[in-house]
Amino acid sequence: MAKLEMNFAVKFLFTMACLVVLLAGVKAASAILVPFLLSLFIAIITNPLVSKLVSWKVPRAIAVLFILGLLVILGLSLAGVVGQSFNDFSKSLPFYQEKLSGEFQWLASKLALFDIQIDTAQLTQYFDPGVAMQMVGNLLSGFGGVMANLFLIILTVVFMLFEAPDAGKKVHIALDDPKMKMHHIDRFLDSVNSYLAIKTLVSIATALCVGIMLWILEIEYVLLWSVLAFLFNFIPNIGSIIAAVPAVLLAVVVQSPAVAGVVALGYVAINTVMGNVIEPRFMGRGLGLSTLVVFLSLIFWGWLLGTVGMLLSVPLTMIVKIALEANEDSKWLAVLLGNTGEEQKTQS
Repeated sequence: MAKLEMNFAVKFLFTMACLVVLLAGVKAASAILVPFLLSLFIAIITNPLVSKLVSWKVPRAIAVLFILGLLVILGLSLAGVVGQSFNDFSKSLPFYQEKLSGEFQWLASKLALFDIQIDTAQLTQYFDPGVAMQMVGNLLSGFGGVMANLFLIILTVVFMLFEAPDAGKKVHIALDDPKMKMHHIDRFLDSVNSYLAIKTLVSIATALCVGIMLWILEIEYVLLWSVLAFLFNFIPNIGSIIAAVPAVLLAVVVQSPAVAGVVALGYVAINTVMGNVIEPRFMGRGLGLSTLVVFLSLIFWGWLLGTVGMLLSVPLTMIVKIALEANEDSKWLAVLLGNTGEEQKTQS
């Protein structure tokens, strides 16, 4: 019995040591891995468009070049406009911070009439738009740093799209399943592809709704906040909250607290409908990860791979989960990562 416990302890320590070495290697190679992961992400969300053109008898090479050319033109144009808006907003930050401080002083004076004392300096520190914009700036700069390798990313995406029709078969052969009997591999590939495609469409719809709402309410820098809503919607749980903070604070400064309340309610309504109605309807049962694991994966992959890791935290965690499920010794870890309700449905 003691020998069995000793073997288990040695095996556990050896596994942990290998995991530490592996994570250290991934962290050190993040400069190479991040552009590759971003290329894979772009290839997955553009492949359905390429496949649609191919079904219309368009040669695959022309379809790939057309879709990528359109994406690059749109991306560069949008990046230029958003970058200019971000710079203009950053220059105006001191003015907005001063006006926000005045609004807080007015609020403190009103609360003082009801014997509620608050420290305006501390309140300003807690709700400083500069802190929110610094977080946004760090994300955009990290994303922009990755996009500095634009030519490499585009070239990788081109080759991935050409290889896409045979990708599933190659995965089966690589995992020693040439007869394609391991159907869970196909389910996993379909789940990740569906997740990224649907999440992208939902994020675009979210950005459009946010943009229309802010345009109607005459909030400045509509395009900037719309792009932020699109990007942060890929970050589970907290992304939509972070994207809403700068726009709500700007509404307090430029418009009024009442308009800011409408903006906040608008963000809540949009993200509630998109996250609880639209996404579940198209994603169905989902990817089978618990909410806690989704949140922790956001922190972990963000630390390991930066901005792109945060955006792709759910698909990357799913890769880990499917790898754990493939081995009987590590299947219990996959159960811990999964959603109990989803696991019961799968078993039934």
